[in-house]
Amino acid sequence: MIDIIPAIDLIDGKCVRLSQGDYAKKTIYNDNPVEVAKQFQDAGIRRLHLVDLDGAKSGNITNLEVLEKIVLNTSLAIDFGGGVKTTKNFQSVLNAGAKYVAIGSVAVKQAQVFEEWLSVFGADKILLGTDVNDNKLAVSAWQETTDVDIFEFLKEKSQQGIRKVFSTDISKDGMLTGPALELYQKLHDKFPEIELIASGGISCIDDIYEVEKAGCSGVIIGKAIYEGKIGLQDLNIFLR
Repeated sequence: MIDIIPAIDLIDGKCVRLSQGDYAKKTIYNDNPVEVAKQFQDAGIRRLHLVDLDGAKSGNITNLEVLEKIVLNTSLAIDFGGGVKTTKNFQSVLNAGAKYVAIGSVAVKQAQVFEEWLSVFGADKILLGTDVNDNKLAVSAWQETTDVDIFEFLKEKSQQGIRKVFSTDISKDGMLTGPALELYQKLHDKFPEIELIASGGISCIDDIYEVEKAGCSGVIIGKAIYEGKIGLQDLNIFLR
């Protein structure tokens, strides 16, 4: 059964969503992300994708206190990302109660630091984020597109022991136009050993079935929940 992983994106401590990673296209959905997390837990959801958008943009973790509060008030298994740039940052996220640390830019731009984290913390603590624009990785809160091919990148990281990966097609994120099924199918076929989580474009329950058929073990859902396209009660079938 596919893992249902709602997303809470944070700016100024509030629950927001962007469209295609554009900070100018921000919608605030709730001033209290702890209450949102409680609602997810009450619906039977067990995991949460928590993104510090302030941290991702600035390069410094900004919303760690929100993580701590959600950990205190729920039993959700949380992955937290955004602004994790140093070993001290990584440790502070784990100390705050996250089960996984979501890492993107550092894995692409600072391979030596990433390898050190693998050695110190272990691959089971890392959720590797691959944000894609036409099969090329984007970094720094999607502000910068690189020449790094996602397939070559994941080949290397898989060889290093990475098994948990989420992948976002930037063109689809926050657009409610359907997920990048072709990309996920290719990734699954090439790296069957990886637990692949789909992210971006989910617009309805049928999309969840489709990403599961494409080989994804989990799916991150954001705007579709906040816009009422998918009700929390609709997810019950996946939460047994």
